[in-house]
Amino acid sequence: MTERKNHTVSFSRSVDCMVDQALAVLKLDTGLAQAIKGCTAVLKVLFPVEIKGEIQVFTGWRALHSIHRLPAKGGIRYAPSVDQDEIEALAALMTYKCAIMDVPFGGSKGGLCIDPLKFERDDLKQITRRFTQELITRGFLSPAMNVSAPDMGTGQREMAWMADTYKHLNPEDINSIACVTGKPVHLGGVQGRLEATGRGLQYALREFFRHPEDVAATGMDGLMDGKRVVVQGLGNVGYHAAKFLSEEDGMKIIAVIERDGAVINEKGLSVEAVYQHLIKYGGVKNFPDARYVANGASVLEMACDILIPAALERVIHKDNAPHIKAKLIAEAANGPVTFEADRILKKRKVIVLPDTFLNAGGVVVSYFEWVRNLSHIRFGRMERRFEELRGRGILQAIEEATDSKLPQKLCQQIVHGADELDLVRSGLDDTMCLAFQQIKDVKERYKNVYTYRTASYIIAIEKIARSYQATGIY
Repeated sequence: MTERKNHTVSFSRSVDCMVDQALAVLKLDTGLAQAIKGCTAVLKVLFPVEIKGEIQVFTGWRALHSIHRLPAKGGIRYAPSVDQDEIEALAALMTYKCAIMDVPFGGSKGGLCIDPLKFERDDLKQITRRFTQELITRGFLSPAMNVSAPDMGTGQREMAWMADTYKHLNPEDINSIACVTGKPVHLGGVQGRLEATGRGLQYALREFFRHPEDVAATGMDGLMDGKRVVVQGLGNVGYHAAKFLSEEDGMKIIAVIERDGAVINEKGLSVEAVYQHLIKYGGVKNFPDARYVANGASVLEMACDILIPAALERVIHKDNAPHIKAKLIAEAANGPVTFEADRILKKRKVIVLPDTFLNAGGVVVSYFEWVRNLSHIRFGRMERRFEELRGRGILQAIEEATDSKLPQKLCQQIVHGADELDLVRSGLDDTMCLAFQQIKDVKERYKNVYTYRTASYIIAIEKIARSYQATGIY
């Protein structure tokens, strides 16, 4: 994957500049605008852990951007490049993302400056538990105030460790399991959370392609089938997004960019095969039936219909933005396009579906998981059998009225009672579709708003401002 360079504006400043464009349209009071943009609190911790007889000191952060709604919500990132500016920027994006998607959370984010690949499982568990203790004792992790989730470098395993640590430090909290989301299903997680961000991107693109006038602006036709896609980053988000789009919507993944370079096949790559090769060998080099390019960053400029940056932030910057040939950029990662690049792409009429909308599937399903944990009952448990019985009654009535047997596949659909995964996917699909429709409406309402990004920030700012005004904070 490309390194983060060739940018002159910090990540947090880049986010603020994009927000300023929306504020200029809304003409919000300066004080209220500063209250919305500002980061409420930032915790920095340094803590020692003994690893194989040697004391190592680790640095971590947790940024609390907004508490206009509680709890604040945001993932935990493990990466050697993590710093405070990055965490503050990601926390801000979470605030706006939750507002856009109508998820009743404030924004937060955490990070630990560490390369998780350099530590064994037991050592990583000890580090995670120690970091979790630091967050808990300072009030930056709890089901009611600040809820964590997986991010780059973390996953279900780390969330299980964090939840267990919180439970042991707060044994009287009946809702302790809700202190983090993205947990394994057997430990309080919800079905569909692992692939939620990639699935949400799929639902968002499906909704985008349902609007011919929006698709026409990209220069593409209105069919998803056959669209040529370049994916940068085949982690959890990129893998699931590429897999669903290729296997279920007929899109053709012509290139995959990873840390060690990129692989290209104009006829289409098998996402699953590339992913298994990546797991086995730690990179995409020597993947069969594909052309290998050592300079993966150059493949971002490859001609394609859709470019999906799904890894690090700021990979599309002022130096390569003039050369991007994609007709549509779908931001699966957080902040993959810098403010400077965004202005260049706008002038070149390259359409961008922004991160604050497109990759929000993870926090949407995290919200479902949090609600499930607080209710202490899985979705569908009480109504599924009732729905099946009602479906059988309807089926019997139809067959008796028509004196004929319906096809078996149709019968199965009629009598099927929704289980947890059905309900999670339904809720995610509905949320992504409604959010896009709101963004589209704002673009049409404000004639001087030309990008989906600015429209999405307008939605977020309007909702946050109403929350402040309704509670009397401002």
